[in-house]
Amino acid sequence: MLARIGDKWSLLIVSTLGERPMRFNELRRSIEDISQKMLSATLKVLERDGLVSRTVAPSVPPQVVYALTDLGRELLCPVNALAEWTAANTERIMTARADYDARAEALAAN
Repeated sequence: MLARIGDKWSLLIVSTLGERPMRFNELRRSIEDISQKMLSATLKVLERDGLVSRTVAPSVPPQVVYALTDLGRELLCPVNALAEWTAANTERIMTARADYDARAEALAAN
């Protein structure tokens, strides 16, 4: 369950739907680099897990709106905390990566 909830796309979808319910294409435009196939597959998993609801409006053509459920809204707290931690520590992470890469390059040169 942690692997599923913690994957990149699930976190981005939950975070984006935390702003408001959205239609599929609006959600896809809001999340950079996600393919239609990946968005569709991830939404199905999140719906199955009870985090996202899917509502079909009786119109022509049918309009589908995705929203967080109560359970999904509860997930927003830790998701937002993780996003804040990442933003606060990005520079430190990038420095650690650069240091590691420099050490690895020095070892490979010897």
